[in-house]
Amino acid sequence: MTASSRATRAHSFNAAAAQYAAGRPSYPPGLFDAIENLAGRSLSRARVADIGAGTGIATALLHARGADVIAVEPGDGMAAQFRRAHPGIPIIRGDGNTLPLTTASVDFVTYAQAWHWTDPAQALPEALRVLRPGGALALWWNTEALDVPWISEAADRVGRHFGVNISAEKRNVNARAVDPTGGLGFARREVRWSRRVPVDTHLANLGSHSIFLVHGQEESAAFLAEERRHLLETFPDGIVEEVYDVILLLATTP
Repeated sequence: MTASSRATRAHSFNAAAAQYAAGRPSYPPGLFDAIENLAGRSLSRARVADIGAGTGIATALLHARGADVIAVEPGDGMAAQFRRAHPGIPIIRGDGNTLPLTTASVDFVTYAQAWHWTDPAQALPEALRVLRPGGALALWWNTEALDVPWISEAADRVGRHFGVNISAEKRNVNARAVDPTGGLGFARREVRWSRRVPVDTHLANLGSHSIFLVHGQEESAAFLAEERRHLLETFPDGIVEEVYDVILLLATTP
């Protein structure tokens, strides 16, 4: 993905923030257990900066875990949706490439479904700058469980239509892509989980992805209408079982 393409896709969420908030999946408790296990400390009472917080799906879960969390979000639409949904959690405007945070001020820097919108050459030093000694940088993504047949078939349909390789994108979620030097020694964990949602929620989730948002409403609507037909053949009761592998990468500072 080129820098200009990345920027276009990243900004596309602002016009669809409500759809994003309504359709996107959450994260399972096992993810936060894994974060604490790898970091060697509890999230409870830890100072956490959640970067690229979006509508606050992960931020709210960190807050519920007992963290003293602050959200950082660059987008107007996403930040507005965040404030409506989570008025009690502080949010400041900014992005991962130039964090609006003081040096050595937080115990965790987290990126939920957001690291790939940064320039790692800038974002990695920034994360290390704001972390306290012994702090942790945690990055995670909900990825489709492509070993589930219906999910693999659906991903192939998306790939053919939009010219993307979903399997390759999942393989690219790895420590070397985040830190090519390997100096930080990222640990990796995968947590499988699932949710059952109405077909309309599943389609709203799918349509909130940047690949749909940047291709225009008419093209996306046509694809999603056809996708509904495929889904109802697999799930005639209209309830879709989405299965995810949350991929977690975590590194601690000296």
